[in-house]
Amino acid sequence: MRRIVTLSALALLLAACAPEAPGGGESAPPADAPVEAPPPAAEAGAAFKVDFSARGTEPFWGVDIKGTDIVLTRPDAGPATASNAGLAATDSKATWTAQAGATPVTVTVTKGDCSDGMSDLKYGYSAEVVWGAETLKGCAFPTAEQPREGQ
Repeated sequence: MRRIVTLSALALLLAACAPEAPGGGESAPPADAPVEAPPPAAEAGAAFKVDFSARGTEPFWGVDIKGTDIVLTRPDAGPATASNAGLAATDSKATWTAQAGATPVTVTVTKGDCSDGMSDLKYGYSAEVVWGAETLKGCAFPTAEQPREGQ
């Protein structure tokens, strides 16, 4: 009998060790319990870490940013290529800086609605290209998501 009483008392003591909040709910874990890491936040500027294109009118021009190259094309001249020196980006703006020989090149793309002024195409980004002393303004898009008529 003494053994049963001892075992019963021991069982009650062990049950009392389980953490329980007042009112019978679950209690907070101990301070030294491992904490689950939150899911990783999206990397700032992630939307710009793909190939990008920009287009403009008056004069007509195009810029394609692919891998390490920035290529400027125009109807009246051959393509000009700059080596991509890097990307600085936030969630709403990206700037690529490069050199075309001794000529500095900067392409800045900013998130926001843009119209090329000649079509009904809807672009999600505006662009400014500074190629040496010349500044070109237009619209931009991730190359894989080129806007199409009627979209």
